[in-house]
Amino acid sequence: MRMNQGNKDIIYHGLHVAVAECHGASRAAGWYTDLKTGQPLQRNVPEMLCLIHSEISEAMEGYRKGLQDDKLPHRKMVEVELADALIRIFDLAGYLELDVGGAVLEKMAFNANRPDHKPENRVLDGGKKF
Repeated sequence: MRMNQGNKDIIYHGLHVAVAECHGASRAAGWYTDLKTGQPLQRNVPEMLCLIHSEISEAMEGYRKGLQDDKLPHRKMVEVELADALIRIFDLAGYLELDVGGAVLEKMAFNANRPDHKPENRVLDGGKKF
């Protein structure tokens, strides 16, 4: 199924706004400033990637145990940790000035045409299961 241009535009714009908002919130919270000197910080990108990974691991643990979140107890932990991962991803994308919206749309279009993503190929021996 192909996505119509209107939906592509909405997704692209929404992701662009999410990147700007999440990165802006991180800057406003001082994550890009040396709090003692007030000087700008060069962030450690590998550390930021590992923090994204830690949010995914926490989501898995919440899902595995069927937990509610401890900060937002009306929500499932898996839901909140995935939100945390997205916030960190969007922040990193803003820091690195990446076009995540464009990449998501291109990757979705690519995946829509991948033979290993087609149901008829996934059921074959050795087909992609996950």
